Amino acid sequence: MKDYISLSREHFNKQAPEYDSNTSVFYSRYPKISCHDVADRLRGMTYASLLDIGCGTGYFIDLLASSYPAKYVGLDLSEKMLEVARAKQICGATFTLGLADDLPYRDETFDIVTCIQSFHHYPRQDLAMQEARRVLKPGGLYILSDTGVGGLSGWVYNHILFKLAKSGDYRSANRRAITRQMASNGFTVVESVAIRRFLYTIIGQKPH
Repeated sequence: MKDYISLSREHFNKQAPEYDSNTSVFYSRYPKISCHDVADRLRGMTYASLLDIGCGTGYFIDLLASSYPAKYVGLDLSEKMLEVARAKQICGATFTLGLADDLPYRDETFDIVTCIQSFHHYPRQDLAMQEARRVLKPGGLYILSDTGVGGLSGWVYNHILFKLAKSGDYRSANRRAITRQMASNGFTVVESVAIRRFLYTIIGQKPH
């Protein structure tokens, strides 16, 4: 079986040195669009702690921490991405090497958990959602922003293109499918919006 985790790690380790500066579609264009969309949705919310799963270079956390002081934690599987994130010396932020489906945090730790443009790399997606729910406090929000398509295009991506790719991409799914998946993993979906043609942001709440 294809080792998607190792492929993703190798892919992002190679991209890390120029990830922030290269805004092509194969680097940070879509992640930056999603980061700014999620940051806008968080504006006006009150939170003391936030975990960003698949944090990469820490771009999103840096965006938030510059205007809203809180405890920020970033987790990523790429050592080189984390080196870039730590070098930014973001106030109130720590960065951890780890996997989305095996989070090294206690139950009910965070007010907000975000997952921005990394979910399509996860080979154990339901478990990743369940882990996000586990580490959220009751009433906390899970915010997932990603790129994906469904229908025939999704089939082509999932059964042909991603099988051939060496970038660790695992599964493409459209907004409706991810919304259903979030609900099936115990979240109450409070918002599900398209932000660009293939980009979407979905917010789920862990029940009180």
